[in-house]
Amino acid sequence: MTSASSTVTLRLMNEDDIPMLHDWLNRPHIVEWWGGEERRPTLAEARGLYLPRVMAEERVTPYIAMLGEDPIGYAQSYVALGSGGGWWEEETDPGVRGIDQSLADPALLGKGLGTKLVTALVELLFSDPEVTRIQTDPAPDNRRAIRCYEKAGFRQIKTIVTPDGPAVYMLHDRPVR
Repeated sequence: MTSASSTVTLRLMNEDDIPMLHDWLNRPHIVEWWGGEERRPTLAEARGLYLPRVMAEERVTPYIAMLGEDPIGYAQSYVALGSGGGWWEEETDPGVRGIDQSLADPALLGKGLGTKLVTALVELLFSDPEVTRIQTDPAPDNRRAIRCYEKAGFRQIKTIVTPDGPAVYMLHDRPVR
């Protein structure tokens, strides 16, 4: 694997990535924060959930994070307005994007790669002039994620209740140029 000093890049996820993502989604360090034990997907469930995203049939855009030539994580962005399912019902700005991500290998945690992944995603999203701000919602006890977001320029706004439970609502405004 390339050194942690390398750049993290993002590429659009494709259908061939679904088995790899399925493996990642079932790893304990991801299950802990992304759905819990009761939501470990089978391969068929992962395909059913992520293939529409890969095919751009949903409002969620999936990415694979790369360190050199190595896939190291998953990221996704979505339009917050109209997310449905009880998510972001008070949002009125069509330029707000939400993000989620995780590193695939627990050995990569604590090396600054999460911050590089989030920074790459923020830069990618803000390259679209329609994007006004980016939001995320880590669990209040996920201190590692909260610190990662802070290092990538997010600020904590407040604790909220989401369909997944309590979360820290964090924002990153478009940089002024």
